[in-house]
Amino acid sequence: MTATPGTPATQPYPPPSAPGPRRGHPALRDALVLLTLPVLAAPVLAAAFAGGGTRRWFGGRAESQRAEAQAAKDAAASAFYELDTAQRDLRISIETITAVDDSPAARRAVSGFEALGRRIDEASRRYIEAVDAHDLDRDDLEAGTAARARTELTAAKDELLGVRQELDGFADSLAPLLDKAETRLARLAPAVERARQSLLAASNALDAVREKGLGGDDLAARLAALSPELTKLNQGAGQHGVQPTLERAERVQREAGAIRAEAERLPEQAAEIDHRLVSLRTRAQALTTRTGQVEPVLSELRRRFAAACWQDLQPVPAQAAENVRQAELKLREAQAARDARRWPDAVSLLSTVRALLNATDEAVSAAGDRLARLNAVQKDPQAEIERTRFAIRDAQRLAMTGRTTPDPRHARPLDDAVARLERAIGTLEGRHPDYWHFLTETEGVRRTVARVVTQIREERGAGH
Repeated sequence: MTATPGTPATQPYPPPSAPGPRRGHPALRDALVLLTLPVLAAPVLAAAFAGGGTRRWFGGRAESQRAEAQAAKDAAASAFYELDTAQRDLRISIETITAVDDSPAARRAVSGFEALGRRIDEASRRYIEAVDAHDLDRDDLEAGTAARARTELTAAKDELLGVRQELDGFADSLAPLLDKAETRLARLAPAVERARQSLLAASNALDAVREKGLGGDDLAARLAALSPELTKLNQGAGQHGVQPTLERAERVQREAGAIRAEAERLPEQAAEIDHRLVSLRTRAQALTTRTGQVEPVLSELRRRFAAACWQDLQPVPAQAAENVRQAELKLREAQAARDARRWPDAVSLLSTVRALLNATDEAVSAAGDRLARLNAVQKDPQAEIERTRFAIRDAQRLAMTGRTTPDPRHARPLDDAVARLERAIGTLEGRHPDYWHFLTETEGVRRTVARVVTQIREERGAGH
């Protein structure tokens, strides 16, 4: 509404002193910068509710019509005021919704409210024109003029009431959106407080770590990086929006919680790093001793078996020695990182040491395992042959179970496995058999057979 009856449009009256109830969450009025939306701008002039001044009263029909017109004017003014109050309440609801919701439904609600605002402005304009058109306090007010005034004011009132019904219906339709928005608003203050408490707890945990001389500079840097986020939280949702503030509060709480957890674990981590330093140092020393035993193993392999059985192991002594040297270097770097309280660096370096020692252990063990397996097959190759044949026969029986002829998809690889085994057995003939090739071939045959068995069982399981 843009003007008030009896008053120039450029001089709107202030809002009523008792505007009535307000819908929407109270936090919105305290924390949000409200959206600019169309709204009724002026309440009703005192003259819109009742006549003023003094006049001479005359009896008869004219005075009766004057009273009826005045009653119509009062009823229209009441409808106008109630519509103004309802529109203001609905504006707060719209602002509550748009503050936390940018969905298409929320945008439609804003458009619907703006359209209703135009309807309200039109009805208000006609009401104000009806009020301004008739001075019911005139001494010479005629009965016909009073009757026309009553008719126009009643029509204005009815239009205001009709628009009010539309407004109420629209407000009812917003209930789901408003409930959702108010729920988010209700979450806002607790979420911000939880974020602040998480930051405080992280700061306290970091102070405790420093008092124990455990450093934690990296954690302090991560905590300092959250300072701008805390500033925005303190500035409030009115400046940054409700939904972004909620998301910021949850993110700050999550990151501060992680910093606190890591700070509280630092004493345990420091003890664990110290233990690993000692353990890996001992293991490196043991591997140094074992690496020295590889050369005698290789010497025996070279003396007793064909070159193909040991050539791939020739680089093991040199590589093992280099791995141990690198591991000892990384151990010294890890110790320096631990002394400087650079815990992530110490952990990373110790992981590298462990990987180097694992690789060395496997290589050194491979030489001894190779000699043991070659000794076994040289002494009794038939045991390896029978083991492989048993696996093939077992798979063949499974392939024939419930069938008169095997499935070619199963029979073909099993037949190929039989032929491959026979060829491997043939390599044992001669003066210097390649026992290592024989072992790798029998292992390959067993892997192929195992795949066929798995395929048969999966197919039959699916069939059931």
